[in-house]
Amino acid sequence: MTIQRLTGIAELAPRYDGFILDLWGVVHDGTKPLPGAVACMRRLIEGGKRVTLLSNAPRRAEDVVRRIEQIGVPRDCYNHVMSSGEETWQYLRRRDDPFYAALGRRCLHICSERDLEIRDGLELDWVEDAEAADFVLNTGPAGWDDTIDDYAPLMRRCLARRLPMVCANPDLVVMHGDRLALCAGALAQWYQERGGQVRWHGKPHPSVYDSCLSLIEIRDRSRILAVGDSLRTDIAGAAAAGIDSLFVVGGIHAAEFGMSGGQEPDLVRVEQALAPFARPPVAIMTRLRW
Repeated sequence: MTIQRLTGIAELAPRYDGFILDLWGVVHDGTKPLPGAVACMRRLIEGGKRVTLLSNAPRRAEDVVRRIEQIGVPRDCYNHVMSSGEETWQYLRRRDDPFYAALGRRCLHICSERDLEIRDGLELDWVEDAEAADFVLNTGPAGWDDTIDDYAPLMRRCLARRLPMVCANPDLVVMHGDRLALCAGALAQWYQERGGQVRWHGKPHPSVYDSCLSLIEIRDRSRILAVGDSLRTDIAGAAAAGIDSLFVVGGIHAAEFGMSGGQEPDLVRVEQALAPFARPPVAIMTRLRW
């Protein structure tokens, strides 16, 4: 397998009308935009491309918009935002499928203070103990340095009561500044591996791509490119949705590919990581830039 390596996305841009961009690790690092990303997005918009941000952030879409604007990603460099948190909120609000129709109203929320806005408008009773809950909403750890062990005792009590869990962010880890931080997906994976029932929202699960594609309004999926830094969510999710992908190797997999300390990626390692994919990325880049 020989993968095409690009220095900028300009070479691919004429082949696509719509671009679905991951946020963490592609557009920003949680504290600031990544070098070249905003300029690249502006070039796409100026070229008449449709740019949608698809994030596994466990927050409402408008909350995501405000937060990325605060760290330097302006609203005029993309068209739409869809998030796993937005989709989670919509399902919890509508309760129009059997899983959600069966949930009670007493919710134990595993979260940080950053995630509390997702509660607005849901009309749930928020409880603090597993013994008082009907189900668990998991939007992720409270602190950037938290570990699974910090939450294992609580989740064991939830397992004992067979509480269903709604996971609003399937990511296992995310780059926060220059280090990896635990995400909701790692807690949900632990819970599911021990027999817990988990309903997932976000990449790589198909429903969030359907939600995203309804915003981008391009019928021909061959004219859409997804850009992401996670093999498990971005690349696998795009493949399952039947759209091409571009893999940013300098995100959460950077250390795996030998890029610590600013080194160039080890292409042998990259190709080995991509070998299992029936629909691999069309190309790789170290970071998003024009």
